[in-house]
Amino acid sequence: MSRVVPSLKPCDSNLCDERRKVYEPMFFLAIYLISIGTGGHEPSLESVGADQFDDENPEERRKKMSFFNWWDFGLCCGLFLGVTLIVYVQEHVSWVMADLILTVVMASSIAIFYAGRSSYRYRKTTGSPLTPMLNVLVAAIRKRNLQLPSNPSHLHEVPKSETTQRRLLSHTRKLEFLDKAAILDGTQDSVEQQQNPWKLATVTKMEELKLIINMIPIWLTTLPFGICVAQAANFFIKQGVTMNRKIIHNFEIPPASIYALTAVGMIISIIIYDKILVPFLRRATGNERGIGILQRIGIGMIFSVYTMVVAALVERKRLNVVHKNPVEGSSSMKCQLTPFG
Repeated sequence: MSRVVPSLKPCDSNLCDERRKVYEPMFFLAIYLISIGTGGHEPSLESVGADQFDDENPEERRKKMSFFNWWDFGLCCGLFLGVTLIVYVQEHVSWVMADLILTVVMASSIAIFYAGRSSYRYRKTTGSPLTPMLNVLVAAIRKRNLQLPSNPSHLHEVPKSETTQRRLLSHTRKLEFLDKAAILDGTQDSVEQQQNPWKLATVTKMEELKLIINMIPIWLTTLPFGICVAQAANFFIKQGVTMNRKIIHNFEIPPASIYALTAVGMIISIIIYDKILVPFLRRATGNERGIGILQRIGIGMIFSVYTMVVAALVERKRLNVVHKNPVEGSSSMKCQLTPFG
């Protein structure tokens, strides 16, 4: 709309009359709508895809392990087309046409997703995942003065005969303060306690909260990793604007298309990992996943450290060249492309 409706078009200069200033709120409204839409579908769509696999079936469980790899493969293919084809249309045709193409593609994807609703597997909702965690915390605080039993089997748990769909978790010795949530208080009626989840929690719910707490260090490691990943989409592209991007005499790579190298690198890596490394590692380690999830995360972190080191060296070299010869600047993009490969 900001490209078609005259009153919403951006100003050609820094001087804007009051009538044209409506462009700014419309621009930010579009950005916020994109953010809301992304926050709505991005975390849930991947989970819906994973729900299509049955964990009890060994074959489907193995396919589920590869699903997330090929999910990223599809995202990278879309990213590659976006920063090459769409950027080309923006540069050589018009922004209106590029935005129109993206609108049609997004509308088509919604229609395709909606058309398959009858064939999807749906998991029954079991309530909010936050409520059981709060139940455990409140029950543990209420019983903070009680003594833990020497035998963990005395902690409250639902009998296996009463559980048909939910898997029970075994007790662990970590975060034993939370164990108090599963203590049966002898001074209160046991039936009343079992009927009130704010007074008594099961071992399974208690262990689920422990798992969430144990995941916090893993979540925290994604913060610096996310900072590293974000550099490819902003700082590296900003570098590319000031550098020589000519491949041949009459062809120059648009700055935004530099990000395509990240997509290509991920596409190649996913194919090699899923089709070559995983089968080999399964035979070598006997692990169904090839290597553990934490090992995969650690290896990815090591590669991100290497990438940032190389990028820092490239930037130092680029600045030295600019200071010595400010007219020509950096003569080549080859070294800057190294971290993307």
